Amino acid sequence: MKKPLQPPKYNNQSKPPSNFTINYQEQQKSTLPFSDRRDYEESIKGLLAKPNDRFIKGSNGNIIWDFHFYDFLKTLTNTSSIHPSLYRQAVLNMEYGLFEVIPNKIYQIRGYDLANLTAIRTQNGWILIDVLTSKETAQAALNLLNNYFGTLPIKAVIYSHSHSDHFGGVHGVINENDARNGSIKVIAPKGFMEAAVSENVYAGNAMNRRLFYQYGLYLPRNEQGHVDQAIGKMTSAGTVGLIAPNYIVTNNFETMIIDGVKLEFQNTPGTEAPAEMNIYFPELKAFWAAENITSTVHNIYTLRGALVRDALSWSKHINESLYRYGKQAEVMFASHNWPKWGNARIQEYMRTQRDVYANLNNGVLNLANKGVTINQIHNEYKPPKSLQNQWAARSYHGSVAHNSRAVINRYLGYWDANPATLLPLSPKDSAPLYVEMMGGAEKIMLKANQLSNEGKYFFAAEILNKLIYAQPQNTEAKFLLADVFEQIGYQQESTSLRNSFLAASLELRTGIPSGGKGKSTSTDMIAAMPTELWFDYMAIRLNSAKAEGKNYIINLTTPDNNEKFVIELSNSSLTNIKGFLADNPHLSMTINRTDLEEIITGKSTFATKIKEGKLIVTGDKEILAQINSMLDKFEPNFEILPGTANISNTRS
Repeated sequence: MKKPLQPPKYNNQSKPPSNFTINYQEQQKSTLPFSDRRDYEESIKGLLAKPNDRFIKGSNGNIIWDFHFYDFLKTLTNTSSIHPSLYRQAVLNMEYGLFEVIPNKIYQIRGYDLANLTAIRTQNGWILIDVLTSKETAQAALNLLNNYFGTLPIKAVIYSHSHSDHFGGVHGVINENDARNGSIKVIAPKGFMEAAVSENVYAGNAMNRRLFYQYGLYLPRNEQGHVDQAIGKMTSAGTVGLIAPNYIVTNNFETMIIDGVKLEFQNTPGTEAPAEMNIYFPELKAFWAAENITSTVHNIYTLRGALVRDALSWSKHINESLYRYGKQAEVMFASHNWPKWGNARIQEYMRTQRDVYANLNNGVLNLANKGVTINQIHNEYKPPKSLQNQWAARSYHGSVAHNSRAVINRYLGYWDANPATLLPLSPKDSAPLYVEMMGGAEKIMLKANQLSNEGKYFFAAEILNKLIYAQPQNTEAKFLLADVFEQIGYQQESTSLRNSFLAASLELRTGIPSGGKGKSTSTDMIAAMPTELWFDYMAIRLNSAKAEGKNYIINLTTPDNNEKFVIELSNSSLTNIKGFLADNPHLSMTINRTDLEEIITGKSTFATKIKEGKLIVTGDKEILAQINSMLDKFEPNFEILPGTANISNTRS
């Protein structure tokens, strides 16, 4: 009798780099320009002071930030589990403290969060640019500044763009009343508020879940886990807030003098963020590039999820900065990474970043117009050798692979024009057929093991992925796929790709992590949502099946800001229109926007406001309870990989 197939046994332990991974990393070392050490010199230039404490803590003693979390990088004797180029970037991003950019004028606090806090010395105080992610880290950064220079008044806070790591710490540096009464300028680019409160709302729950992957939120901080986030080490874990700007830069170019310092703002919408701006200091010959120019290729498509960015527009804005400011600038600094000094160095750096995005856009579309599809482009497009040999063009944050797919998606969409892929089966429906046709789980496991042992990790992942969709409880298959993903992750230069593969490996072994959850919004941001946006988000939460057959028309008036809305529930869809009231509504509501904000942020309810007399209703008030019962509550712990929810994998 023929002996049955016996695939090897696997366990849920993290594995060291394989010989194939070690050889791959050694090959990469030989192709990279390690003789160029300028970034090392620039990353430590101007260091004035470091904090005395190891930790930044929250009000209840919880650790918000650990300055030594990544000290293991300094003492590693074997770095084969980290792409050599990424290891270099990770070490460079470890520098932290107060740095002098221009004596007596420009300073940066780096390494206190994902972003940098920049301080511009004015006649009588400071202009602060980008105030980190959380109140606690921003406050600690300001304390370091004050301890060195003495406490000086803050004259202005500038938000470069609409991502929370650049404004979330504002409550740590200024008082909201000072912003509201105008005694401190809070300046932001055109479209800032709309972008800041909307980008992470509509699909916010899904984005939060995907953050587990792109940012490796639950990966251990070690050589086989999280080592860097390309533009900094990681976001802090503190209190995220928002104070609304009291001045919006609306023109493409706009000049302002703040307490004796002249600034020229350059609006750059549609680049790294929907609302973003650079600043030039003409009297200092200093150009501040926000997050538009960093020491890495950035994301055209960010894996946490966001609208695809415009690589061509990004390149054109950098080119405009180069010719308007870069020709005379002697210092260039930004929201992330470290500054550049000397005009020749600055122009080289700006041209590199300009050409990265230009070549990506144009090179991908060149291939697309020759028939290369979205499912092929990441294996076809390569930047020219001249760019590959420059550190600022390396894929630490974004990657050539997923950015190239993003360019095609922006212009041509997700379909590759093959009808077989136009209406694909769901993986859980198609996978059983694949498994059957491949001869069953045992044969797949044996073949996957063979492919893995040959270093053909992507081939192994292809067939193992089918198997776990067909058999979500096949623990051996999940453990082997985890091993395969781990080796792929070790080989990635991009932190986004590395973290995604390693996070998937972690979940396949031990299930979806429990505990703290990633979040992209705060109470301040939710409170700042326009009423219309809040109703739009409620419409997303509406469970169509529960709303079947229900038809309501509701009027809403908010007297304190003179808004009015009609909200309709029909055809299992919730819609709203601003500026109108219906003639015969089923329900009418009158409530001040300030009271409505307490409902929006979850601090109160419609029922409570009715009892308090702050919500006046006429008509059928039971409609509110009925609609509330139709709304789904989103939780960022849904399953991404099959068989990873509610499991406890044990070692075999």
